[in-house]
Amino acid sequence: MSKPLLVIVGAGSGVSAGVARKFGANGFRVVLVARNQASLNQYTSELAAQDVEAYSITADASDGQSLSNAFDQIKQEYGSPEVLVYNAAAIQQSTPQTLTDTELLEHFKVNVLGALTSAQQVIPDLIEQKRGTILFTGGGLALAPSPTYTSLSIGKAGVRALAFALAEDLNPHGIHVGTVTIAGYVSKGTFYDPDIIAERYWELHTKRDQTEIVFAQ
Repeated sequence: MSKPLLVIVGAGSGVSAGVARKFGANGFRVVLVARNQASLNQYTSELAAQDVEAYSITADASDGQSLSNAFDQIKQEYGSPEVLVYNAAAIQQSTPQTLTDTELLEHFKVNVLGALTSAQQVIPDLIEQKRGTILFTGGGLALAPSPTYTSLSIGKAGVRALAFALAEDLNPHGIHVGTVTIAGYVSKGTFYDPDIIAERYWELHTKRDQTEIVFAQ
């Protein structure tokens, strides 16, 4: 029997890398999805050096067709994911007075629409299997919006609402949906170390008894 598959959309060197290491250490294969192939090559090499079976596929989280194509490729080459982690975010300073409608819409595509599109790519197979997990990287800005990061605050509030709506919708099908609301700046060697935060993702996947974990000092 092949190892279960984790797909991370919005792969990077922070939270997603910690999640990949945690799940990989517990027997998962990992597919990383991001826009930059050079960065993906680096991440997969680092995971391989830690005995994590990792692969990569390029896609733009702001582009629904790009995400759909990526998940089609994942299914063809690696099979159906058991766990999806959506970690992509558009992070840019903006105030309510300076944020333009174009900027807000473009950021919303990454912060919320990409999350919904990614979830919709895996939901049919998860329903058929009657098991699986969908996790979102949330942020403290969803609970305490910042005027300096208005667009991201709106996005994190949106993805949090999406997580709770999906959790209620998919629970009858045996699918667990959760979000880790990270209320601080992620940095190695601190309280917000990505490997420590990754434990909360694993907890949501294995215990399946709560929708949200607020990670805050």
